[in-house]
Amino acid sequence: MSAARDALLDRCVEAVRRTGFTHLSLREIAAAAGTSHRMLIYHFGSREGLLAEVVARLEAEQRALLADLLTGDGSIVAVSRAFWARVTSPELLPAQRLFFEVYVQALYGREWTEPFRASVIRAWEAPLADLFARAGVTDPERARTHARLGLAVTRGLGLDLLLTGERERVEAAAELYGHLLATGEDAGAEQAADEVE
Repeated sequence: MSAARDALLDRCVEAVRRTGFTHLSLREIAAAAGTSHRMLIYHFGSREGLLAEVVARLEAEQRALLADLLTGDGSIVAVSRAFWARVTSPELLPAQRLFFEVYVQALYGREWTEPFRASVIRAWEAPLADLFARAGVTDPERARTHARLGLAVTRGLGLDLLLTGERERVEAAAELYGHLLATGEDAGAEQAADEVE
């Protein structure tokens, strides 16, 4: 990625944090980022191409946040709680809306979502499996199964929060999932991992 394109993408990412511009036209996105729509087309091809790049950047930032949290000595529950608090903070909720908008388009197999489809699950498997391995899940396949479940729970609760706005109930559900992790109530996960093998 060229320096100019990278800097422009940075400005677009900041714009989505300020405005949550999923409903905006390419011209409005350009204005929010302090550029022209022609420059966005030149660098990203289309509005959809730009949104896919913005989401990819936001996802990479979230994985970097998880990596930073893993450098400490917190428990899996503490790491999960800190990660959840950050990704559901009011300043990041517009980015979450954009994520789910692109996710829906990916479900329909839109061509511009191909990089998103390739990474939206796979890029999270290794870091999350490492998190579960650190928490004592020593079998690699079982750790990957935990990773998929954790990813699904986090995204499902994020979608619930965006749709209902019921933060207290959603956070109670997130805490319950954390409690299940902490107490090892995952006998079904071991059986599921065995079935995958």
